[in-house]
Amino acid sequence: MAASIAASSFFPGSPAPAPAAPKNGLGERPESLDVRGVAAKPGASSNAVRAGKTRAHAAVPKVNGGGKSAVADGEHETVPSSVPKTFYNQLPDWSMLLAAITTIFLAAEKQWTMLDWKPRRPDMLTDTFGFGRIIHDGLMFRQNFSIRSYEIGADRTASIETLMNHLQETALNHVKTAGLLGDGFGSTPEMSKRNLFWVVSQMQAIVELYPCWGDTVEVDTWVSANGKNGMRRDWHIRDSITGHTILKATSKWVMMNKLTRKLARIPDEVRTEIEPYFFERSAIVDEDNRKLPKLPDGQSTSAAKYVRTGLTPRWADLDINQHVNNVKYIAWILESAPISILEIHELASIVLDYKRECGRDSVLQSHTSVHTDCNSESGETTLHCEHVLSLESGPTMVKARTMWRPKRTKAQETVVPSSF
Repeated sequence: MAASIAASSFFPGSPAPAPAAPKNGLGERPESLDVRGVAAKPGASSNAVRAGKTRAHAAVPKVNGGGKSAVADGEHETVPSSVPKTFYNQLPDWSMLLAAITTIFLAAEKQWTMLDWKPRRPDMLTDTFGFGRIIHDGLMFRQNFSIRSYEIGADRTASIETLMNHLQETALNHVKTAGLLGDGFGSTPEMSKRNLFWVVSQMQAIVELYPCWGDTVEVDTWVSANGKNGMRRDWHIRDSITGHTILKATSKWVMMNKLTRKLARIPDEVRTEIEPYFFERSAIVDEDNRKLPKLPDGQSTSAAKYVRTGLTPRWADLDINQHVNNVKYIAWILESAPISILEIHELASIVLDYKRECGRDSVLQSHTSVHTDCNSESGETTLHCEHVLSLESGPTMVKARTMWRPKRTKAQETVVPSSF
C-alpha cells in the first residue's frame, strides 16, 4: 500500500491500455510480450524491438476476406495479453527500487516514533523506568516500584515479603548509584578488598496500609552511623500518587568477614568511604526496644503453641554471600502463624533480631505464641505474637515480635498524607 501511494506521486492517472498484439502469418500469438504489449523475442536487439513496434501499426489480413482491419493502430480492439496486468509489470524497471526505498523510509519512521516516546500518564513522569535517583543533596535515594500481579496475596494486596524486598532493592541501588558498589552484595570497594560484607542484625517495620496490584510506591532510603562499628539504614514508603505513608522501617547492620564468617570492625578506609553519605534522620521515632522472647532450654518444642518443623532453604533462597536472604526469615516465621489469624488480620508491625546466619544445609523449625490484646480507644481486638526461628539442633536463628490488626475495608482506610 505504501509503495502504491509513493508510485502514484510519480505516475498520476491510470496507465494507458497496452496495444493489441498482432498475429503472425499462421494466426499464432507471439511467444513473449514486453511491458508495452509489443512482440519481442528473447535476446532480441533494440533494432528488433523497433521493428516489432512498426509491424504492430501495419495493416493485417482482413477478417472473412473483407471489411475493416482486425486491429487498426491498437485502438479499436484489444487482444488479451498472456502476461497478467499487475502493478509492478506496468511500471518501469526501477519501480522495485522505489518500493524498497519506501519500505525503508516507513521502517525508519517507526523507529523514530519509538525513540520519540513520551509518557502519557502523570504518574509516569517521575522515575519512569524505576532506576531511582539521588535526592536531598546526595544524602537520600528514591526509587519507584509498581506492584505486580505476582506480588499480591490472597487478599489482593502486596505481601509483607514484597515490601521488604523493595527495601532491600533500594538499599543496594543506593550504594550502586552513589558509586560505592564493589565486588560484592552491597560491599564498597574497600570492603571487597578485605573480604567484608554487611549483615543485618536488627530490623523493625511498621505497616500503615498495603498497596494493591497496579499501585506505584515510592521508596526513600538513607544511612547513618550506629555506634562505633555499625551502620543504620532507614526507609519510608509512600503511595506515589496520594503521598500516604505505606511503611516505615529501620535497621542496624554490622560487618562480617566472608572467609571466617565472624563479625569484624569497620576499617578506617571503609568509614572514610561511607561517612559522607550519613544522614541523621530516623524513620521511626519510637522504636520497639522491648526484650524479645526466647524458648526455655530443654522444652523448646513444647513452649510454643504453634510449631512448624522441617523448614529447609532452597537454592534460590541463597544470596551472593552464600547465606539465606534476610527476607526469607520472615516467610519462615509466618509459616507457624495460625491460619485463623492470617484470614481476618493483617500484619501491622514486626521486630526482628537476627542471631545467626542460615546456610543451605540448615534444617529449621518455626515457633509462634499468640497473645490477645484489647485496645480500649478503638474497641478493636488486636493480637501480638512472639516468634522463634531455630535450627532443629537447638541454636536460635531469629527472634521476632509481630502485631496484628483486623483487616480494613476501603471505607476504613482514612489515612492522612505524610510530609517529610
